[in-house]
Amino acid sequence: MQLKISRALFSFVALLALAALPSGIADTHSVASAQRKPAARKKATVKKAAVVYSCPMDPEVKSNKPGKCPKCGMNLRPVKAEDAAATDNHDGHAHDGEAAPTTSAAPPAPKTGTTTVAPNAIKIPDTVVYDQNGRKLNFYTDLVRGKTVAINFIFTTCTTICPPLTATFRKVQQELGARVGRDIELISISVDPTTDVPERLKEFSAKFKAGPGWTFVTGSKPEIDSLLRALGAAVGDKNDHTPMLLIGNDAAGYWTRTYGLAPASTLVKVINEAAAKSSSGDATTGKGDVQIPLPQTDASAQQVATAATSGTPKSAGGAAYFPNHVLLTQDNRPVRFYDDLMKDKIVLINFLFTTCKGACSPMTANLAKVQEQLGAHLGKEVVMLSLSVDPETDTPAALKKYADSFKAKPGWYFLTGKKENLDWVLHKLGGYVEDKNQHGLKLILGNEATGEWVKLHAMSNPTEIAAAVLKLLPAK
Repeated sequence: MQLKISRALFSFVALLALAALPSGIADTHSVASAQRKPAARKKATVKKAAVVYSCPMDPEVKSNKPGKCPKCGMNLRPVKAEDAAATDNHDGHAHDGEAAPTTSAAPPAPKTGTTTVAPNAIKIPDTVVYDQNGRKLNFYTDLVRGKTVAINFIFTTCTTICPPLTATFRKVQQELGARVGRDIELISISVDPTTDVPERLKEFSAKFKAGPGWTFVTGSKPEIDSLLRALGAAVGDKNDHTPMLLIGNDAAGYWTRTYGLAPASTLVKVINEAAAKSSSGDATTGKGDVQIPLPQTDASAQQVATAATSGTPKSAGGAAYFPNHVLLTQDNRPVRFYDDLMKDKIVLINFLFTTCKGACSPMTANLAKVQEQLGAHLGKEVVMLSLSVDPETDTPAALKKYADSFKAKPGWYFLTGKKENLDWVLHKLGGYVEDKNQHGLKLILGNEATGEWVKLHAMSNPTEIAAAVLKLLPAK
């Protein structure tokens, strides 16, 4: 039995170690430097009076009448007759009133030179993208090269963190004023390019009064997926996308990441610091891709990773690994973290703070829906633990008010306490951060008795979260 629990604890620590690693680290494929030779073409005859409509995102789709692209739903737009003729090698035909795909020439290959600014880095490719106005752009060449940029990640049908992320960018745009579009570029990349065609992004950007210098980006799914992987923002489920903000001064070869839901004044400060960086001389040559240094894991994440690889927890049971420090609930009741809240329980753990202006409120609202679906299991076999990352501000009274605003029921504990006690617990769970605004949105689910542990995004579908919790219940 002890060996079984020890192995389970090892799995839990390994899970935390994986959670601590930067997301989206993946190899990027270099782009072919040579253009394909265009296939031989028949000489096309173009009627002078003919008007051809084509999709800006899928130029092989053409029609002789206005309409929508059957591939992406984007409005077809008139193109010059000679441009249409250039790709009119009739392997497919555009019939009257119908948009039909044809074979198009291979696009020019982007430049392939790279500049390395750190050995542990990822590349920004020169991906073909489209902005909210339907303009075809090369991501690096047209939006990043030689500029100071701030990049976030959104999708238009998102009902959780995307609206506050975009509203924060709106405030950043206001605070930077005329510098946006002149010295600084704001870029919002859709993580759902299939849905977010340019017209949809245009409508979404208008809601937040996006001005010149704020570009919303979409494109073909393979291209956008590749770009997201390169930027460390790729996710299997769009709802799990990161609130990360990527800020860089390409001319100086300086890049950093920060929390996209931090106050706009904080983000402006980071952007200004990036803009003020001087060129390192070899940071960029103005050609090809650039590389961004990956963030290093913090001390607490490194400790967890070391424990997972060295096998430290193997010799001890749950009581020896999990902290048992005294914390305070929202009802000002002292509890021992392991003995009173974790031992023999199925637990659902997340991290927040009550004065958060970003993701904490929508995250807690999402967990309130999970609470409803857990029904009578909550407070019996299952407990929900929301740990404050700001114990100096989050008194029991503050947590009580916050919990009541989300109609927290018995079995859902909002925890604070002495900073040294809470910090120790946060360290062990992989939730400790120096800056409260940098706290993660991960959700840790586990059955302490059996040692089964799962990590989910706290903004996942509440039905899926509840189902994952219920799967941990012992079979009867």
